[in-house]
Amino acid sequence: MAAADPSIDRLVDERTMMEAERGDVVVDGQLAGWVLKEISDLRILLTAPLVVRLERIAARDHISLEEARRQTLHREAVQAERYRKHYGFSVDDWSIYHLILDTSFGSIEDTAKILLAAAVTAKNAKTRKTPEKNPGPQPIPAATNRS
Repeated sequence: MAAADPSIDRLVDERTMMEAERGDVVVDGQLAGWVLKEISDLRILLTAPLVVRLERIAARDHISLEEARRQTLHREAVQAERYRKHYGFSVDDWSIYHLILDTSFGSIEDTAKILLAAAVTAKNAKTRKTPEKNPGPQPIPAATNRS
């Protein structure tokens, strides 16, 4: 439906922006990072290898692995075209994200701990009165010979 009617995406985008502007919120969605890239403090992309995603979808939806593959590849192709056409970006462009996390490495609890640590770090960085500056490489003082 949204593929044929861009006004649906625009309506969701407007609502997403309104919620985000209230502050102290977490917004989850495939377009959230792009829609909120100018105002968000932390953008995270959760990913997993295709086979892991297919296994999760098959288990969740009680379908075969092959059906999960068919549905997923079709949905991703439609979404990729829609995002390119309506938003002008490629779903393969991960350059806007601060953190990219492969969720196949650990449990849901492990993933949650990493996400919480990233959120706390981003909040602390935002509330610092004077932002830390990376001074770049620093020379190591020459050793002095004390006798």
